[in-house]
This record gives sequence, C-alpha cells and structure tokens, in this order.
Amino acid sequence: MADLLIVGGTVVTAERSMVADVAIGDGRIVEVGEHLADGNGRTPTLDAGGLLVLPGCVDVHTHTRLPSETEPDRFFQDSVAAAHGGTTTFLAFNNPGTGISDEGSRSLLAGMREFRARTDGESAVDFGLSAVISGQQDDPIAELPELIASGVPTAKAFMVYDFRLTDDRLFEALRTMGRHGGMLEVHCENATVIDALVTDAVARGNVSCRHHALTRPTYAEAEATHRAIALARAADASVYIVHLSCADALAEVAAAKARGWPAYAETCPHYLTLTDERYDAADEAEVIRSVISPPLRSESDRGALWLGLRAGGLDLVATDHVPDRLAVEKRCPAPPFPQISNGAPGIETLLSIVYSEGVAGGRISLERLVDLLATTPAKLFGMGTKGAIEVGRDADLVLFDPQASRTISQSNLHHTGDFTPYEGRAVRGAVRSVLLRGEVIVRDGVFSGRRGAGNFLERMATA
Repeated sequence: MADLLIVGGTVVTAERSMVADVAIGDGRIVEVGEHLADGNGRTPTLDAGGLLVLPGCVDVHTHTRLPSETEPDRFFQDSVAAAHGGTTTFLAFNNPGTGISDEGSRSLLAGMREFRARTDGESAVDFGLSAVISGQQDDPIAELPELIASGVPTAKAFMVYDFRLTDDRLFEALRTMGRHGGMLEVHCENATVIDALVTDAVARGNVSCRHHALTRPTYAEAEATHRAIALARAADASVYIVHLSCADALAEVAAAKARGWPAYAETCPHYLTLTDERYDAADEAEVIRSVISPPLRSESDRGALWLGLRAGGLDLVATDHVPDRLAVEKRCPAPPFPQISNGAPGIETLLSIVYSEGVAGGRISLERLVDLLATTPAKLFGMGTKGAIEVGRDADLVLFDPQASRTISQSNLHHTGDFTPYEGRAVRGAVRSVLLRGEVIVRDGVFSGRRGAGNFLERMATA
C-alpha cells in the first residue's frame, strides 16, 4: 500500500531515464511505473511534472564539524545544507579538525563511540562515519576488525602531515582492512617531496598563500598514488584514492584498473570547475579561500578529470566539504601558508555543480551523473538501501528542475562556513524538493524537515 505517489516526472537511474511514477510505502520505494495514480484518488501525490526524479546524492567525503557546547548547531546546520543541495546521505570523518576530543583521537573505537554519541539526534539527513587512522593513535590497526564489525567498514589514512602512516603501517592497515571486508581510503601526496619544498619556501621567506599550491606539485600526488596502489596490491586489498586532482594521478588509477586491480578514486567539484589561476589573485583574502589539499590544478588537469569521469577512470564525485570560516579556521588575515587550514565548503553545491558543468555542459550523461553521485558511492561504501530508484530501496529522492538558472552565492547557502569557492557562479538546474525515506524535507526550496530525522547508518562490509 502506497503512502505517497510522485507522479509525472522523469525518473533517472544509472542505466536509463523514463517518464514514470514512483510509489512510496513505509519509507521505501514499492513500485516504479507508468500511470500508478490512475484510479487511486486516495493516495497523496506529489507532482513532478517537468522535473527530474533523482536518487538522493550520497556524499562520502565530508569533514562536517561536531556539535559542541559553544557551537551546538554546526553538525545539524551542515546536514540542512546537504538537504537543500539534494544530498540525503553523507559520511563524515572524525579527524581532530572536526572537533573530536583528544581521547577520541587516540583510539578508533573511542572515536567512533564519541562520534555516535555527539551526533545522535542531530542530523536532518542520514549519515555515517568513516574513521581516521592516525600515526599518533595507540594501536589503530588492531582495532580495525571491531570497527568494521560495528558498521564502519571504511577508514582514511594519510601519507602526509605529522599524523601520517609510514609505508609499513599503511601496508598493514590495507592488509587488515582487506582481510575483514573493509576498504581503506588514502590521501595520496609524497611527504618527503612536500616537506622539503615547504622547508625551502619558508627559508626563502615565501610564505604567502599561493606557495601552498607551489609546494604540492602534481608529481608528488602521482607518486604517492602509485605507491598506495602498489601497497594495496601487495596486501591483496582494495584501495580508494580520495580527492584525486590531476591527470598524472589519474593515469596511475587508470593503469591499475586496466590490469583489473581493485583501485577506486574520487574527484571533487572544485577540481572539476576551478583552476590554479585562483592563486594569482593579488588579494590574499581571495587566495586563502582556495587553500586546499591537493591544491587546484591546471585547465588541462580539469579536462582530464572530466574525461576520467566519463570513461570510468574515476568512480565518483564527493565534496571534501570543510566548513571553514575565514577569520576562525582559516585565520584570515593570512598566516604563513603552512599554518592555514586546508579546505572549503561544498556539501550544498555538489549536485548543482556536477549537473551544470557535467550534464548541461555536455561532458557526461544524466545517467552517468546518477551513477557518480548516488549509485556507485552507495555500492562502494556499503549502503545497500541507498543510491537508486528501485523497489525496496529507501525513498530518498530529489525533484530537480533542469531548466532553472541561478547564481551561487554565500548569501543563499546554508552551510556553516562563511564563504563558498563558487561565489557568483551561474549554474543550470535547481533542487525543488527532497524526500528522505519518503518524508518531504525540502519543499519548493524551503527546508521542512527536522533535527534528528536522519539516522546513523551502520554500513555493511564493502568487499
């Protein structure tokens, strides 16, 4: 028995698009087909005429801030921003920058328990955790089997920064994750190269914002990507490369895929739209908005990433959302570049950017967009009820107007950062309404959901 019918829209899956109705019952999709509303005047309907009906986006890479006594609304508000943008499920990391305690930082299991306790009843959309493995933790690899069994089958390790894993520990983490059905996410940059370049730049007094990018070359990312894949192959494990930014690194992933190795990679909307020309701005306050790691790359890299999305060398798009504020986390006026917080907000603009630049721009098909933003992330990250408009899946749906035009501005966004890297950018398409498990949480662009409606997802092992 249906509780709600969405009628008259163009339903889009990763395989095809079709004019069809969607019947929803008990929060799940119960039927997809034509003319489901005929002769059924008692079931409420939602008119999707002229709109696309998309599965809710699944953003697997965010650094959403945890609520605290001084800022109790940050996690909730970023989840509201996700809803406005058509993202109905997101995964968050619990690295120290997100507000996790010192105790939670020292142990994977303690960090998971703290994350769940502090986010309980907070989110407007469904969410989950990808834990962060640190070289400063007591014995994180020993905790991985229990972490996976607890519904957190993915974790992230770094090859850079003070808390990076050495190659031997990275190998052990990959092997342990592989043996227990988990998947390790790796931030790939060569620490030896970058640390030397940073030291040299600082010694010369080159400490302005733009030198952050100049000390993180593409070959440092590509070499580390190659090494992570090699370690994963030796460990007989899959590996997931986060925020891949350049053609050189993409070539390493494509080569691994061509050999049949289980190497996966994401890119981010900012690498698909913005370039390193931003670092030439005279105003440091403008440059600091684009201090991210890896940094923005060249126009040719941008083109290569779109080709990778179309051809399959890249598996999905995720935001790497960091809700920084200029005067707080970024510490503007700019300090020396090694002290600048890396990252930029993006949780609300994922669908808008990828649709406008990708589908409307003629770079990818509508079906490929659904695959990149919903179906593949749900599959890779163990969310069996998410990511597709199919009978039995959660009724997480987006009614999207492909003909709308708007201009992105911080003033009309809802995240807890105080800027957007896409300020003033004109985009095609707009989210009209969003459903979470059959409940309308955004109606005609206005949030109508509630705090705590989102569930924590205990996810399945990924392999």
